[in-house]
Amino acid sequence: MKQIEVTIMGQSYILACPEGGEAALLEAVNVVDREMCAIRDAGKVKARERIAVLAALNIAYELAEKQPLAPAVNAAVLQDDRGSAPGSSTDLHGLIRRLDEALGQDGQLI
Repeated sequence: MKQIEVTIMGQSYILACPEGGEAALLEAVNVVDREMCAIRDAGKVKARERIAVLAALNIAYELAEKQPLAPAVNAAVLQDDRGSAPGSSTDLHGLIRRLDEALGQDGQLI
């Protein structure tokens, strides 16, 4: 497996990438970077971890709208108000775990 270096919200990560998957991985990185920067630039959320979780939820919600997965996420708006985000805590932990697995050990997001 190949490794490539990417930058997300100004921080570098080294990610594992299957041969031939570079374009798809770079597109995914661009989506995550764009979403995280938009949340950060809105100025309401400062903590990198919270920005990452909200970005992941926004991206997952958009995906679920395009092709529904298991139980649909009931979310009108994904925002942070220091309260809670849509979905259960277990769902969030699973999503974070999947993100960490995708990033590999050297580039864990959270």
